[in-house]
Amino acid sequence: MYKLKEFFKYWGQLLLLPVYWLSFLFPRNKRIWLFGSTFGKRFADNPKYLYLYMSQHKDSLKIRPVWISHNKDIIRFLNKNGYEAYYYHSLKGIFLALRGKVYLFDNYSKDINFWQSGGALKINMWHGIPLKKIQADNIFDKFRHPVNLFEKFKNFPRNLSDEKPHHYVLTTSGFLKNIFSSAFRTNNVLTSGYPRNDILISNNINNLLSEKEKQQISLIKKFTRKHPGNKMVLYMPTFRESELSFFNVINIETFQKFLKENNILFCVKLHPKSKLEEHFKKIKTNNILVIDASSDPYEFLNLSGMLITDYSSIYFDYLLLNKPVLFFNYDLDKYLDNSRELYFNYNEFTPGEKAATQAELQNALLHFASNSKSYCDNYKLYRNIISEKVFGKKYRIACPVLINDIIHILNHKISQDRGAGR
Repeated sequence: MYKLKEFFKYWGQLLLLPVYWLSFLFPRNKRIWLFGSTFGKRFADNPKYLYLYMSQHKDSLKIRPVWISHNKDIIRFLNKNGYEAYYYHSLKGIFLALRGKVYLFDNYSKDINFWQSGGALKINMWHGIPLKKIQADNIFDKFRHPVNLFEKFKNFPRNLSDEKPHHYVLTTSGFLKNIFSSAFRTNNVLTSGYPRNDILISNNINNLLSEKEKQQISLIKKFTRKHPGNKMVLYMPTFRESELSFFNVINIETFQKFLKENNILFCVKLHPKSKLEEHFKKIKTNNILVIDASSDPYEFLNLSGMLITDYSSIYFDYLLLNKPVLFFNYDLDKYLDNSRELYFNYNEFTPGEKAATQAELQNALLHFASNSKSYCDNYKLYRNIISEKVFGKKYRIACPVLINDIIHILNHKISQDRGAGR
């Protein structure tokens, strides 16, 4: 019954095509900018931070930022805190989806509402600097690389609403421009920078946190006050099938004993799709804190003294803090064989110590916990080299740059339309 329901839901969306065509007829207001994230389910990532910045500066910008969500809890949360947000199927949400000139999202335009987006300028802000090959460059992606005509036919509705509708995609530097151009099959790549990184290096955004995030931040601060030297390490692995091997590599009992003896707080922030969250929640202790998978990671990055990851693009953002990164790559061969190809040589583009076993992980953490200058400094220059590649030599605060770039695109488009009218 569930499969039948999903079948009709998937193919039934083609009935909305006339709605999409009609949406091109609605006059759009260049002062209304619409935001959404993660299929409308989250308040997160680049759209979140640009939205907060614009909402907090809307009087000077003279632009109306509006969050559109498929999640009513997010709407209530934003409205309660004085921000403008609407449910995507509400009358106001539908009206604004037809009137807003700019759509800003981090996956697809359906993060807001694809079927009412005709005539809008669509900016895909994306959600990371890729180490792994993404989108069309990912040969393991069966949707983007169908093996036969039947699969191509089956993918048609998704191609329509997911892949086609964006005019520009966002990245952080000219070095990455060709990668994004290839992955998204477009020449329209903006290098304005990622708004989410502004929270790491500036105070130009007042962040908005949930009660759960505030509670978890309070626990971390309590620990770091009790144990000076910032011995909070943040573990953020990428989502993949082989991540379950973590518990084959790590003996939790001995690992917890090690953490306690060395006054280390091991904070685990998993990908929202991860299968590991329930496993970790069963073993959380005074030295292992499991951060809710749906939480925004950027405040936690700021609080940490070290990042532990594997293949997640989060480490690129962390380079802006110039703190040590440890790469716990216990399943590297399996990951490369079965999950993704990489854009860069893994060892050459990961500026930090590598660990593949529990002993190697603990040894690296011990150096960190004992404030070994040699450990922190060994990769400092290396981190700066990679950081300059992915962010440019002088990183700019992204929000005002991106806003100006979008306004320039809008004005150029209006000028072109007027010229065509003559």
